Amino acid sequence: MKTLVINSGSSSIKYKLFDMPKETLISKGSIEHIGEKGSAFCDHYSGLKTILEKFDLVQAVGHRVVHGAEKFKRPVIVDNKVIRGIRECCDIAPLHNPANLSGILACKKLLPGVKQVAVFDTAFHQSIPDYAYIYGLPYEYYRKMQIRKYGFHGTSHEYVAAEAARILKRPPGKLKLISCHLGNGCSITAIDKGRSIDTSMGFTPLEGLVMGTRCGDVDPALVTYIMSRRNIDVRQMERILNKESGLKGISGVSNDMRSLEAAAASGNKRARLAIDIFIYRIRKYIGSYLSVLGGLDALIFTAGIGENQSDVRRDVCRGLFRYFERKPRVLVIPTNEELMIARQTCRLISPGACK
Repeated sequence: MKTLVINSGSSSIKYKLFDMPKETLISKGSIEHIGEKGSAFCDHYSGLKTILEKFDLVQAVGHRVVHGAEKFKRPVIVDNKVIRGIRECCDIAPLHNPANLSGILACKKLLPGVKQVAVFDTAFHQSIPDYAYIYGLPYEYYRKMQIRKYGFHGTSHEYVAAEAARILKRPPGKLKLISCHLGNGCSITAIDKGRSIDTSMGFTPLEGLVMGTRCGDVDPALVTYIMSRRNIDVRQMERILNKESGLKGISGVSNDMRSLEAAAASGNKRARLAIDIFIYRIRKYIGSYLSVLGGLDALIFTAGIGENQSDVRRDVCRGLFRYFERKPRVLVIPTNEELMIARQTCRLISPGACK
């Protein structure tokens, strides 16, 4: 079954075409600058039309959708009800869900009759218990506004957890894992018996670790304090927290770990400080999740930094399991979210053929 996986961003489309269930990658690519001045593509429809002209036959489409809130606890076949549900989640994911929905609607026009599946970043974390996802705010905010921890990178965490079980030759239901997805965006997830039980990102991807340009955990009172002292509005504050903070904001050099390591090696103290804060925050979260899990079989590193920066992995792990009688495995597993989406699409559309 020729399965097209689409990751539709605000101004881009990334795609991979798989032959399922063989899991053979047939083609991949991307289109950038959609809707921007001078671009050949005015919208996602024109971009996807160009992509689809390359292929003779597409039999199924799987879409990455960032936010499913509490509406979507697992992948679903797209119908009008699902489209309405994704649209209703746009308020809490205004940067992502509208773009994801544009890809779905474009495929609906371009591939009439072809089944589409929506795979949600938040779905894997729907197994987190209420005492871990409810914030210390008035309960009415959760009940009426759905304010709670949702978590992200779920497809990546689910994929590497399955790969860890394969590598360790043990059933997922018998494993305790901590998965570190470390890229420009970073999150850590505690996985017990194949289920997410806590994760570092929250209501938005801003919570948790220090990231490339995101601040991660801060005292919430700082937000209003900075706004009043600097006389800045909500949009400016959101930009500072999401685009001007993290590794970039601390170092004043870059959000790229490779550049920071080079700068630190040349004596740049702020670059060194940014790296030290990054590593400290990871170790802190791992320590808390060790307590939550009550043990650990494997610590997983994935994504750009996790897979490629051996110095970061070494410093995170230094002395971490000093008092363990049986030290857990440390695994580096390249993530493959597109393949995971293709698998979940195949399982829904053709359950007899796909595992």
